[in-house]
Amino acid sequence: MTDPTLKALIFDVDGTLADTERDGHRCAYNAAFREFGLDWNWDPELYGELLAVHGGKERLHHYIACYRPGFTADRDLDTYIDALHAVKTTNFVKIVKQRGIPLRPGIKRLLNEARAEELRLAIATTTSRINVEALLQTAIDPNAPQWFEVIGAGEDAVQKKPDPEIYEFVLERLQLPPDRVLAFEDSRNGLRSAEGAGIRTVITMNHYTEHEDFHEAVLVVDHLGEPDCAFRLQSSGAPMRGPSYIDVASLRYLHANT
Repeated sequence: MTDPTLKALIFDVDGTLADTERDGHRCAYNAAFREFGLDWNWDPELYGELLAVHGGKERLHHYIACYRPGFTADRDLDTYIDALHAVKTTNFVKIVKQRGIPLRPGIKRLLNEARAEELRLAIATTTSRINVEALLQTAIDPNAPQWFEVIGAGEDAVQKKPDPEIYEFVLERLQLPPDRVLAFEDSRNGLRSAEGAGIRTVITMNHYTEHEDFHEAVLVVDHLGEPDCAFRLQSSGAPMRGPSYIDVASLRYLHANT
């Protein structure tokens, strides 16, 4: 069964398209701290806690307020964090281009299938546009940013996830109502953001988010799967049929039946 009203797929980036957090963004922050002469170090466990705060600059403000309350910058704190975050972004792009960060299972397959079936593609993320483009160009294809009709990035929303602003931004530019799209997220905050905009959401859990509450999602799996790498189903709003990987047919089925 197919549903012709499914018109577009909207993807989060960090943790959804690729596992960029632990060995990408975290390392980029730590390198920036060293460049600024700071003795801060975000280990994987601490970084997992900090991921509850969306937005890099917001995360830095939170860390200072909660973990370094006596810290004083050599300039206005907002200006200092802007500069620190800019260096972190440069470091992340270097990591992506030099080391590469692989896509999560099923992502490239599904993107190619969606394009072949003329489903529109978009991105809704709180990370910087330059980070998004670097990942897409290195992990997918040099022209991959053009695969996405809209890229809603951190620069496009004042309020970060779980606020729905970034999804509302993307929907407005797609000129689609929320019931014509599906979102793909990996976190509780991302789910709340998409749901707040009225969008049904598929969750692909990762190491940092596997214990979060995703009861509102139409589908919760550990990844999208491949023909030789089946996904692990946690919950679904409709009985799953077909192959043990998520394809366009199964998404249309979910969209029509949830």
